This record gives sequence, C-alpha cells and structure tokens, in this order.
Amino acid sequence: MQKILGYMRKAIQEYKLIQNGDRICVGVSGGKDSVVMLYGLHLLRRFINIDYTITGITLDPGFSGMETDYSPLADFCHDKGIEYHVIRTHIAEIVFDVRKETNPCSLCARMRRGALHDATVSLGCNKIALGHNYDDAVETFIMNLFTEGRIGCFSPISYLERKNIHMIRPLVYAPEKDVKRAAIKNELPIIVSNCPANGHTNRQRTKEFLAEADKTYDGIKDRIFGAMQRFGLDGWKPEK
Repeated sequence: MQKILGYMRKAIQEYKLIQNGDRICVGVSGGKDSVVMLYGLHLLRRFINIDYTITGITLDPGFSGMETDYSPLADFCHDKGIEYHVIRTHIAEIVFDVRKETNPCSLCARMRRGALHDATVSLGCNKIALGHNYDDAVETFIMNLFTEGRIGCFSPISYLERKNIHMIRPLVYAPEKDVKRAAIKNELPIIVSNCPANGHTNRQRTKEFLAEADKTYDGIKDRIFGAMQRFGLDGWKPEK
C-alpha cells in the first residue's frame, strides 16, 4: 500500500482534497478501486497530519433482483474500526426492467450518484470520496472527446452547491495496475459485480483502444494526463 498512499497523499496535497474536521463519506462499490481507496484513507489518518473521519457506504443496485452479499467488506470494516453502511436500492430494476435502457451505464451512474449524495447528507458528512483512478481520468477524457465531441473530464474536487458537499477523488494519481496490485497484495475483500453490462461498456472499449494505441505511441496516457494538467482542464491544474 505504500505506493498507493504516496499517490493519495500527493493528490490530497496538490488539489486540497481534505481539510481538518472533514467528515468523508467513502463510496465503496466493492470493486478494487473503491476498496483500496477506503483502506488508503483509513491508513493515511495516522500520519498525514489532517484530522478527518471516514464512513464507508455501499449502494446495492439489486442486480438480477437479488441482494449482493457485502459481508466480507462489512467484516473488514469492523476489524479496522471503520464505520460502514449498506443501502439497498432498486436502481437495477428501474434501469433494466422498467426503463429497459439499451445504454444503461449513464442512467445507472446518475441514479447511484444521486443516492450517494443523499446518503452523504443524511450521515452528516461534508465530502464524498470516489475511487476514480489515473486510468479512469484519461479514459473519461477520450470518451468525452470521441462520443460527445467535447473537451472535458471529471474534476479531482468539485462542489455540489445543491447539497452543500464536495466530491473528491483521492486516487487520481494512482495507475490502475498499481491499485490492482495493492488489492491483491493486501488481500482486500473485493466484491465482484454481477452487472449484466460488465465487459460491454463504452469505458471497456475505450480502455482497449488506449491499450492498443499505447503499442504505437508508448506513454500516450501519460501525455494525455499531462496535457490535462498543463491546460488546467476542469480544475486539473495542481496547486503547488
């Protein structure tokens, strides 16, 4: 986890993600990114010299009309002394059965964000932490360019005025391969999603496109990420 903690500390310092007194709701899907982020935020409190608290929260979409078993994650949080909540929802039913979305990811993401925002407020937290990593940032930039014809990406930190909360992404400097390695090495409880759209999304296609492009243009993701920072796109220019 040492390398991951270094990435997280750099992001927190350069983008001013966390301040003293923050109460952070950590969105934990059960995937490697969110679980590594939760554990990282837990460990960082010991030496980063910022006084903050974390609360893990999982939104169960109810895929296939069934409740997902998050007990390994709940046990992990109990052992580490991390407050943790599971909220059962009917998001999957609405997306797949009621709306019958042909491109379900967008609506599912919006509904999950809305539910997470509400949960953050109800738990008395002032920030939400999401587990988007370095690769996610580059992929989102490419997806916006190729599918929407616009230059843009999510921000390392953004303010949601309607809810009076901030959304932060402490893993934005962490490459996906390092996150995966940390999850395996630390034997973290990863919950495999049973979403029927897994492996058939625009993000997966973008991931494959970038992997292929890297064979011809070695380091292409690093150059895209660097360009986002130098341009200051959507708050990506770090504070020194």
